[in-house]
Amino acid sequence: MLAILWIFRRGRPRRLTAGFRHAQAVSAAAMALGHGLQDAQKTMGVIVLALVVGGFHEGFAVPWWVVLLSAGALSAGTAVGGKRIMRTLGRRIIDLDPPRGFAAEVSASALLFVTAFGFAAPISTTQTITASIPGVGTTRRLSAVRWTVAGDIAVAWVLTIPAAAVVAAGAYSLIHQVL
Repeated sequence: MLAILWIFRRGRPRRLTAGFRHAQAVSAAAMALGHGLQDAQKTMGVIVLALVVGGFHEGFAVPWWVVLLSAGALSAGTAVGGKRIMRTLGRRIIDLDPPRGFAAEVSASALLFVTAFGFAAPISTTQTITASIPGVGTTRRLSAVRWTVAGDIAVAWVLTIPAAAVVAAGAYSLIHQVL
């Protein structure tokens, strides 16, 4: 964001905003590709593992229908909950303008690509973009970022795994008693 501010420091704000609004179509597409590279891989891995363990598939090659199922699940999840998440990230943490939105998406998608291709390591798309947004927001000023909203998101991330473990243990216990 600092590089963008410096490069375009003499530009006309209205014209720059319009240009960055168009550039956001490209950066949003990069985020979508990064989302597929990262989160779809994890989903496909779990499905293939379940198929192998259940004896329905040999080897770890991903069947074409698993790819379609994972892409459909990501698309459906984004369609159902995406608007609420985008509103929280784009308006509640900080009111993003097009240049800051572009910078957040470019930096987050670059990190997704580097970790996917360079390190073959899965990282969370949501956590990547959520960390980028306060980063670009601080270029306005530190107090422009609503840190309580960002803190609430971080707490939710920390509590998700233990809560999922408790629910899984309860489901296992219930199924084990019935069977």
